[in-house]
Amino acid sequence: MDAVSELGSEAGSSLLLSGALLAGGCALGLRLGRGLGPVDPWVLSWLCFNALVHILLEGSFVYLTIGGVANSNGVLASLWKEYGKADTRWLYFDSNILSVELITVFLDGPLALFLIYAIVKEKYYRHFLQITLCVCELYGGWMTFCPEWLMGSPNLSTNHWLYFWLYLVFFNGMWVLVPGLLLCQSWLELKKMHHKEARSGKKFR
Repeated sequence: MDAVSELGSEAGSSLLLSGALLAGGCALGLRLGRGLGPVDPWVLSWLCFNALVHILLEGSFVYLTIGGVANSNGVLASLWKEYGKADTRWLYFDSNILSVELITVFLDGPLALFLIYAIVKEKYYRHFLQITLCVCELYGGWMTFCPEWLMGSPNLSTNHWLYFWLYLVFFNGMWVLVPGLLLCQSWLELKKMHHKEARSGKKFR
């Protein structure tokens, strides 16, 4: 059985939806970032995709959890059922997962939108929002998986290449790698601002 046939229709439709959100986020971010330099349009692309995932996909998960994802129907429910093959905690009520997702939907999602506005309008508080969002997302990822690791990962599927490498490692790794890179960007930009103020004879506060 080759990799394509092994995916199945549920995995295919879920990946197609995720790809559509990524393409939409990139298109919107690149459009908003015209004239902002070589880096910020790609930062905006990530943030648009990020906001769509937090608000649309993860927002639907919070709603579906009320009745249980495993007992729900629809396109978004099918996506979470598919992801639940990699991590069964997402199929049924899990207080830790729901707690993290509530923060993700109601804090991280709006923060991503505010950060988009701050970048486009070149607001002074851009890097404060960027650092806050990145720390929240890294903390959310840690609290999603650390309790599971400490218990020996009983709910994670680590024996199937698709569920482990694509769903668990790749998709979740994106929310480690990109926030990490954005934190480095904020560090370098704040350092540059400090040096500029120091050279002008002003004390940076």
